[in-house]
Amino acid sequence: MVNRIDITLAEIKKNCKIALAPFVTVGYPDIETSIDIAESVILAGGDLLELGIPFSDPLAEGITIQKSSFQALRNGVKVSTCLDMVRRLRSRGIEAPLLLMGYVNPIFHYGQAEFIRDSVEVGVDALIVPDLPTEEATELRDMCEKHELWLVPLLAPTSTDSHIMQACKRAKGFIYCQSFTGVTGARDHLGPKVRSLVTRIRRHTDLPVLVGFGVSQRVHVQEIGGFADGAIVGSALIDAVDQAPLSEGARAAGDFIRRLKSPDNAPNVRS
Repeated sequence: MVNRIDITLAEIKKNCKIALAPFVTVGYPDIETSIDIAESVILAGGDLLELGIPFSDPLAEGITIQKSSFQALRNGVKVSTCLDMVRRLRSRGIEAPLLLMGYVNPIFHYGQAEFIRDSVEVGVDALIVPDLPTEEATELRDMCEKHELWLVPLLAPTSTDSHIMQACKRAKGFIYCQSFTGVTGARDHLGPKVRSLVTRIRRHTDLPVLVGFGVSQRVHVQEIGGFADGAIVGSALIDAVDQAPLSEGARAAGDFIRRLKSPDNAPNVRS
């Protein structure tokens, strides 16, 4: 079995495009609306979809995603809810790669083996666990790889060359590159060290590199296309949903993704 991420990113690279990966918090603003939002951003042009598992202490998240996570928890969202959302998206005919982003505690509480088994069963393609250091991820990675489920590493401008090398050594799917050090959140500009970070990463892997944290405008996506393979957008997307009436949340999310993509999805000019 070939992972959907590998197929999708290879096709995007072949066509000299920039991958766009929206982030949606499962259960925000409510469970049913979040499913509609997820479907909407894919139909609007999202190439991969990152689904956030709500957690009470999301250390890597800024105020926007923290707020969405807390509201989702109040809405009764559990890990099982997130898995069911993937199942429902697949039943709606969504074939795009689906990733679950979650913190260690909920995954371990659910049970690592059970979580991986159930993730594969519903159609998850990869996991992102931001508070699981590479050095401590061996067991979970081994379990994932047995099922062709990728564990995507997260690297920041503060990552040392040795840490980058270690993270890239067994990475699958792609490398998640933080635009800046700190927490998520929409910004006016990308981090000043992100281009050099991508250069450092490319010394150790041929995998695609996707840049997240701070992406909020089409110009950011186009800028990223000059040195990386794709952009991840979360907080700015949630802000767009927040600015619309509840009944218009899915439409607003889709419109936002369409605005991030140029007519031809901005040709990738990276040399």
